[in-house]
Amino acid sequence: MTGARPAPPGRAGRLRLRHSLDVAERGADLLEQKLRILRAEHERLLNAEKKAAGAWRDLLSEAEDWLLRGLLLGGEQALDTAAEGVGPAEVTVRWTTSMGVRHPATATAFVPARPLTAAAPGNTALVHAEAAYGRALRAAAEYAAAHAAAELLGTEVISTRHRVRALRRHWIPRLREALDRADLALEQAEHEDGVRRRWAARSTGR
Repeated sequence: MTGARPAPPGRAGRLRLRHSLDVAERGADLLEQKLRILRAEHERLLNAEKKAAGAWRDLLSEAEDWLLRGLLLGGEQALDTAAEGVGPAEVTVRWTTSMGVRHPATATAFVPARPLTAAAPGNTALVHAEAAYGRALRAAAEYAAAHAAAELLGTEVISTRHRVRALRRHWIPRLREALDRADLALEQAEHEDGVRRRWAARSTGR
């Protein structure tokens, strides 16, 4: 929508302007429909993000409490010993598409079991901390997916709103003004042509 070629004079130009205006108005209607759907989906994702954030923070707080108890009972050396041999977690993201926007649908975190050869945590609090951090990690993955989805949909909402605004406030009014000018010019040309024809008919009659 950076600009358009000037319409040719006469009826052909008017038809082109009329067609461009119809296309622009249909496009604005479709974009407004898309915007309504996007806003509803974005609101749903924002609520899911808020819920996931709360669950993650609660589980993280629980894990930190257990860790603090474990450190008080066994010290940092007990924590280092408990961490040895534990492999990294794996996160799998499943993607989906909403109104043309690709975004995460879910994210699952797999926490590997402690190898049989690895030393067990030195106290019960660290055992609880290990399990609690696993739950917090899975919740963090879900929150990250929800946050990314809400951000991507939010960006599309803004972009679509700008496109609708550009059509409604700028492009369509310009086309209407151009069409009005074309109508006026065509009416004036037809009037002048009628005057010339009458003059020609009178001259021929004489």
